[in-house]
Amino acid sequence: MNGFQRAVKLLNGGFLVLSGIFIILMMLHITVDVALRNSGVAVQGTLEIVSFYYMVCLVMLPMGYVELQNEHIRVDLFAQMMPPPAQLGLYVIACLLGMLFFGMLCWQSFHDAMRATRSAEEAMANFRFYIWPARWALPIGFGGLFLAALSNLIRAMSERRAL
Repeated sequence: MNGFQRAVKLLNGGFLVLSGIFIILMMLHITVDVALRNSGVAVQGTLEIVSFYYMVCLVMLPMGYVELQNEHIRVDLFAQMMPPPAQLGLYVIACLLGMLFFGMLCWQSFHDAMRATRSAEEAMANFRFYIWPARWALPIGFGGLFLAALSNLIRAMSERRAL
């Protein structure tokens, strides 16, 4: 494993840990809200914070780690019957297409996050609720996924086999 692959693994491992922190925070937040509602007090903004912050980070941040572990959904029924060089060729094409797709998503979501940050984007609520910080989870997650696909491509080429 070269330095680039180690860095990508470390980066996406950090995103996974951060995602785990968000799931714990969400669990505690909802638990406190439910406990206080039973005593007649409600935590304001629980639905908004869960929807716009916790859930977005839970979904977006660990995607690169999932790719590094080769755990994304794959349909390779016919590819399994092909000879190893054909499997590698298909894997390289899949990695390149994935990198193109996730690179474009990263690029567009980065520009969307920049626009949301400049305008201090808010969600409709009965209080001022900024959602622009949560917009940054998308380019970060897609960037990690792009780097993971690139790392897997490099690994497959160096090992001369489909992962």
